[in-house]
Amino acid sequence: MATGKNSDILLEVSGLKVAYGGIQAVKGASLQVRQGELVCLIGANGAGKTTTLKAITGTQPVADGDIRFMGHSVKGQGAWDLVKQGLVMVPEGRGVFGRMTIVENLQMGAYVRDDDEVQADIDKVFAIFPRLKERAAQLAGTMSGGEQQMLAMGRGLMARPKVLLLDEPSMGLSPIMVDKIFEVVADIHSRGATILLVEQNASRALGLANRGYVMESGEVTMSGDAKALLDDPKVRAAYLGE
Repeated sequence: MATGKNSDILLEVSGLKVAYGGIQAVKGASLQVRQGELVCLIGANGAGKTTTLKAITGTQPVADGDIRFMGHSVKGQGAWDLVKQGLVMVPEGRGVFGRMTIVENLQMGAYVRDDDEVQADIDKVFAIFPRLKERAAQLAGTMSGGEQQMLAMGRGLMARPKVLLLDEPSMGLSPIMVDKIFEVVADIHSRGATILLVEQNASRALGLANRGYVMESGEVTMSGDAKALLDDPKVRAAYLGE
């Protein structure tokens, strides 16, 4: 768990600005993720949450501001280099390789690695996701949405992330599968993973997280202890329907 010391900060975003053409999608957002934390970023659809993750992970150009990972600026670096350094995103919409098997998808997650422990890590993923082990030879494109989400998360873990960014992992899933996905996020965090979670399901995200940030119209408007945000009348009115 985080101690609050600056040396524990793994990911720091400062004054981030991102534009699509003439539209400014992110307007000076700042956030921090410390070693061992589960931090959530919540907000309505179109608030700029996914754009923020894309900028952090090198798939969307940054107009201004800085992104520091493990004490060094990584602004402008490509996704390939960031994954090798341990900054890994599981994208919204899952994005599995549909014509590859489950095992082949997991192997792709380890593509940047050159060690001999890939199979051992596949076994660890199977321990977290027993359903994937049962269907190891199945083509990913024939799986349900929830199963594909499990596979996408497992594939992300195969890169041995120092910070794992999860973009809307519960989107489009049945209530039962949503419960399962949040159980898995909690399990991964309990095993020591540092996570930045983007979610529209504010109550579930804040219920899991250590700290949270609220994003509105490209700006971070609130931040703090997750449980305090969950109890905040403004948050409850805006995102929990109260």
